[in-house]
Amino acid sequence: MRLGEVERLRGELSEFVADVFASLPRRDQRRWGGCYLRGLMLDGRRKSIQPMADRLPDGNMQALQQFVNQSSWDWLPVRRRIAERLCEAVRPEVWVVDDVSFPKCGTSSVGVARQYCGALGKRANCQVAVSVHAATDIASCPLEWDLFLPEEWVGDHRRRQRAGVPDEVGHASKTFLALGLLDRLAEQGLEVPVIVADAGYGRSVSFRLALEQRGWSNVMAVDPKEVARPAAAEPHQPAYGGLGPPTLPRYREPARPLTAFVTTDTAFEEVVWRQGSKGVMTSRFAVIGVRPSGKEACRTAQEQAGGRNRWDGVQPLRTLLVEQPEDATEPTGYWMTDLPATTPVTDLVRWAKMRWRIEHDYRELKHGLGLDHFEGRTWRGWHHHVTLVTAAQAFLTLRRLDPKAHTPA
Repeated sequence: MRLGEVERLRGELSEFVADVFASLPRRDQRRWGGCYLRGLMLDGRRKSIQPMADRLPDGNMQALQQFVNQSSWDWLPVRRRIAERLCEAVRPEVWVVDDVSFPKCGTSSVGVARQYCGALGKRANCQVAVSVHAATDIASCPLEWDLFLPEEWVGDHRRRQRAGVPDEVGHASKTFLALGLLDRLAEQGLEVPVIVADAGYGRSVSFRLALEQRGWSNVMAVDPKEVARPAAAEPHQPAYGGLGPPTLPRYREPARPLTAFVTTDTAFEEVVWRQGSKGVMTSRFAVIGVRPSGKEACRTAQEQAGGRNRWDGVQPLRTLLVEQPEDATEPTGYWMTDLPATTPVTDLVRWAKMRWRIEHDYRELKHGLGLDHFEGRTWRGWHHHVTLVTAAQAFLTLRRLDPKAHTPA
């Protein structure tokens, strides 16, 4: 936005800031929060503190620096209020779990390490953050964030101290961080819709089962190499020989990769799931009942049954969604869901494909609002910046949905 446009929004933005930053204890903190949001929305190549302060008529680099990097305000209540406002306005069909990377130079920025960087498509020096987004086909916005801390940071006490990493924060997998974010959102009392994610999360059987144990429906992209058995398969109970513990039930036929479930007899149907910029989005899909049967699935099934000797050997029934366009010689996508096979295929496809919305989020967050322009190095500063960028996008999203939606009830 140009300076004149941003200035005309100051009244509306002030109301928004007063609401979502109500947890900040001091008036001057809320004032600098509003100032930072205007700097993020203002046109300019860099959205780091100094250039934003230079562009704003009331910008003060020292005050903004202190507010973002040193001030001790708690970002969690701010994100909580943003999530409440956005879920009420967007009414999301899905929550999308994802991660995003920030290429970095040097080794001092919190969480930076040489790891896979999605922004560059290769291993590189970067930070990685896990996020949860509320999404429909017409709107989306991030609700929660966490920063992935690589293993090399765990025992590097000097680097942790310099970056201000809390003592209780250690290395955890991205799926573990994602579950923590989802739990935090659910504990707010927000209604949890269908949860979707790409194969980076869907290939983790333990992650999918953790969602199911919480009672949350999900549609996850999965690796076609994952093994399963047909829906009709039943385990066989071998006769007891009289010595030692009884033999557990077992399936007679070996598990097969998901690719083996698609044959020339598989019934595909044409599905239209949304109107794209270049026309309707359409492809062919099939729905197949399967029983995931890898080691992780077996172990979890045994645990849920109360132990190895109490398990009846039956693998849970799940629904496999397969995409194979008309002109393709083999499938191009696989999704696993705990929803029954009777669920309308158009709904399954729409939810599976709704991850495209967060690409819009990342374009706006990075290119428009400076998500990856933060030049600070600390844990606190990173979380403050990400929270402020989320607030800026939330404000813009509310205005796009309804020019009056920014005014709290």
